[in-house]
Amino acid sequence: MATRATTPSYLYNALLRRAVDHRSLLLAFRAMLRAGVAPDHFTFPFALKALAQARAAAPPRAGGALRCLHAQLAKSGHGADVYVTSSLVHAYAAAAADAASARAVFDAARHRNVVTWTAMIAGHAAAGEARDAVALFREAVASGQEVINSVTVLQVMAACAQCGDIESGRWVHDTLRRWRVEPVLLDVALATAVLHMYAACGGLSVAAQVFDAIPQRNEVSWNAMVEVCNRHGRSDKVLETFAAMHSAGMKPDKVTWLSILRACTSKGDTGLSRGVHAYMEKTNCCRHVAVCTSLMDMYSKKGNAQSALQIFHCFKGKDLMAWTSMISSLAKHGQGRDAVQLFKQMEYGGVVPDHVAFLGVLTACSHAGMVDEGRKYFDSMLNLYGIRPTVKHYGCMIDLLSRAGYLGEVERMMQLMPIQPSVRMWGSMMNGCKIHGKADVAERIGRGFAELNPQLSATYVVMSNIYAELGRWHAVEQTRRLMWQMGLKKNIGSSGTEVHMLCS
Repeated sequence: MATRATTPSYLYNALLRRAVDHRSLLLAFRAMLRAGVAPDHFTFPFALKALAQARAAAPPRAGGALRCLHAQLAKSGHGADVYVTSSLVHAYAAAAADAASARAVFDAARHRNVVTWTAMIAGHAAAGEARDAVALFREAVASGQEVINSVTVLQVMAACAQCGDIESGRWVHDTLRRWRVEPVLLDVALATAVLHMYAACGGLSVAAQVFDAIPQRNEVSWNAMVEVCNRHGRSDKVLETFAAMHSAGMKPDKVTWLSILRACTSKGDTGLSRGVHAYMEKTNCCRHVAVCTSLMDMYSKKGNAQSALQIFHCFKGKDLMAWTSMISSLAKHGQGRDAVQLFKQMEYGGVVPDHVAFLGVLTACSHAGMVDEGRKYFDSMLNLYGIRPTVKHYGCMIDLLSRAGYLGEVERMMQLMPIQPSVRMWGSMMNGCKIHGKADVAERIGRGFAELNPQLSATYVVMSNIYAELGRWHAVEQTRRLMWQMGLKKNIGSSGTEVHMLCS
């Protein structure tokens, strides 16, 4: 062992530097320790960077290894090295795993440089602690630290956007200008970060001014401006920006098309939507699954399920989102049996459904009156796929069974389900009672629901209508008198929407 321990550490450091990924680097580091070679202040940053990458991939296991390495680092006497400290802060903060430990290391550090400050600001931002990130940047500036580089500005601008703090965002921007640094003119990535901050915190006009001041724009800055217009509901500005982007010779990418399709969906112009689709086909832009799914969604929301289905059948590599979008589209457009058939094809193709896909197929079963299929898919959620039904899944089943007249089964389900029945569920059951003339069941349900929601007039209106259809005029008069005594009034013009009020 003594001979092996005399191997210079710089040879192992060279080996660590050449490692192709974090796994091979950690294996080389372990071999170094087993050989009895002591790590130095060059070795630890390599190992810490590798652990940061491993922590992002598998936090629990890498977290324990990181704490062990931290202890070894403290014993070695290299903890005061500024590069080692920066690496340790970054390792703890990686993937927002442990921002508190990262801050403890940062606060205890005797020496800090721009990398240390940036790592901690990024750690706070990644952990969702945007205000702490902004406060730390203010502290750095107030203490006269030279902590400004492009990465720092990117992180603090992102933090300001995340917490909606436009005052801090303006202060950062003004501080940079006082230092004769104009991020809009300096770098396109910094300019895009400033644009994003003003868009998230301020308004469209301020963001547009920043965008106009960018001397050289790339796809990222153009996409940021398109997204800003979308966020403010200005679909007309989205299309204007897209036209300007095309005139500038920039080719739209996947991000661009997703924003354009979202704008077309909200604008409601069918001719424009078809024109955009034709341009996408002409320029071969329908290769991405996400873009095709968005295109399907656009046609679906415009009431054209057949065009959405044609797109669905034409593109390859469909993922779960594409299948789910198409199933839900068919269900909403009254093509329940086609939606159920598509769900079967999805399962047969080996795509595992999630809770959203099940919501789509249960909605399809409800609209098509497919009781047996609905029961089968509802049971398979937990029994076959381990997915616990939510209030929306139960709502679909109660609506399906109520429409079909299985009111006893509905009552049992509402009693046994692990969640509190919603207003929508009560409304579905009342609707079922009305369809099948079950005044006795409706009366019992109505009393229970009225106790929970005594001020909801729709309950009494539905009850009154059920009694009227059965010719029980005395009960109709009693119900209306009760409404009058409670000071409840029927909504004007709502004669056909009482159950919708209960179900909404």
